[in-house]
Amino acid sequence: MNNSRTFKPSGSSDANFYRFFDLLSLFTAFQLANFIYDIAFSTAYSVAALSITITYMYSAELVSAYRSWRAGKFRTMVLCAWGSLLIAFSFMFFISFMFKFTDNLSRVGLTIWFLLSLVLLFIWRLVVHLYKRNRRRLGMNLRNVAIVGATECAAYLYTEITKNEELGFKFSGFYDDRKPERTFEELSQHEVAGSIQSAIDASRAGDIDILYLALPLKAEKRIADILLQLGDTTVDVHLIPDFLLSNLIHARIEHVGNVDTLSVFESPIIGAQEFVKRTEDIIVSSLILLLISPLLIFIAAAVKFTSAGPVIFKQDRYGLDGRKIKVWKFRSMTVTENSAVVTQATKNDARITKLGAILRRTSLDELPQFINVLKGDMSIVGPRPHAVAHNEEYRQKVDFYMIRHKAKPGITGWAQINGWRGETDTLDKMEKRVEFDLHYIKHWSLMLDIKIIFLTIFKGFKNANAY
Repeated sequence: MNNSRTFKPSGSSDANFYRFFDLLSLFTAFQLANFIYDIAFSTAYSVAALSITITYMYSAELVSAYRSWRAGKFRTMVLCAWGSLLIAFSFMFFISFMFKFTDNLSRVGLTIWFLLSLVLLFIWRLVVHLYKRNRRRLGMNLRNVAIVGATECAAYLYTEITKNEELGFKFSGFYDDRKPERTFEELSQHEVAGSIQSAIDASRAGDIDILYLALPLKAEKRIADILLQLGDTTVDVHLIPDFLLSNLIHARIEHVGNVDTLSVFESPIIGAQEFVKRTEDIIVSSLILLLISPLLIFIAAAVKFTSAGPVIFKQDRYGLDGRKIKVWKFRSMTVTENSAVVTQATKNDARITKLGAILRRTSLDELPQFINVLKGDMSIVGPRPHAVAHNEEYRQKVDFYMIRHKAKPGITGWAQINGWRGETDTLDKMEKRVEFDLHYIKHWSLMLDIKIIFLTIFKGFKNANAY
């Protein structure tokens, strides 16, 4: 008999339900647009419809529109659907322009189709949302859940359960054998409902529908014993990964033949996601370089005529997977340090030129990095690249520091728009920057990149901590 995989990919018929009604909404919207504006169906419209459908479904999967549907916020689900629809229609217009069949499409008809699709995608989700919410308020379709282990990851899980009504969960309590003083500090205000054995007994009695095991991974024998006892119950059992694995590191199940492996140090931006991010970088950087080319020429001339030295300063940095790259910047100092020891710029630093001070405060010195993005060394959004000397220093001091190199360095990033930009004169500042960088890598999505780019326009270029 062949060995089967230990882990199976999770699936949900409800997710397929959402996919079906999304496709039905697009088709219905097209038929309504045809009825309202009398669109003459042709080969061009067949190509347009096929392009929109495929791109919409691909984009929806990319932004996880159908993942964990029960836990999804209604607003988030709607925004994911609308964002995917906008991408689909934008791509369709791009294809029609490239292959020169825009004249065969009615702009008014397509606009009606787009607007009706927006409405239908919203309406059917609203109807389902209200139906399920009302059923749960009536006490129907609720599931009793409990957590074994008053640990840090249990506290995080409890927070998610209480703030997401869409889950349809009724929390029954924490179960732990340890004394109150040994449980996680933030759960001290919650009275433990009973021992672990009482949770098992409640499961046998049918009082618990879902039981989460939030014990440390080192308690392997204890977990095995609990699972053995739960084997004669009908309760749904879920193992919660150790807080360190689930919160700090991106993890996924991989397979080598029939052997399952758990990757913990791996970028989520692989495969199709890598293609999407690279496409995003090429399109955005090309447009920006085209728009700012006069500004680049002006700044280059200003740097050349106000101080001696090269216009562009190319500094060694670590790129994707820790490989060295040359990051381009307009020179803002009288020196070009690129050695094993690099002194960070500080307030009133004598090495900074007068023009350089303006460029650094407004981040204009970093504009040549859009060329790095076009070359493929960097990304529009990602962890900011540090000097090699700083990397070697902080990798010894900050846990998981080098994991930030599992994504391409970016011109802007999650840490920057949250205020962690500029001089890192204390270890705490660098730890916070790394914390935000790891959050970005773990939760990367196209929508998150768009959000960061949008926020950068308003608050990411200028910062009081940039010297």
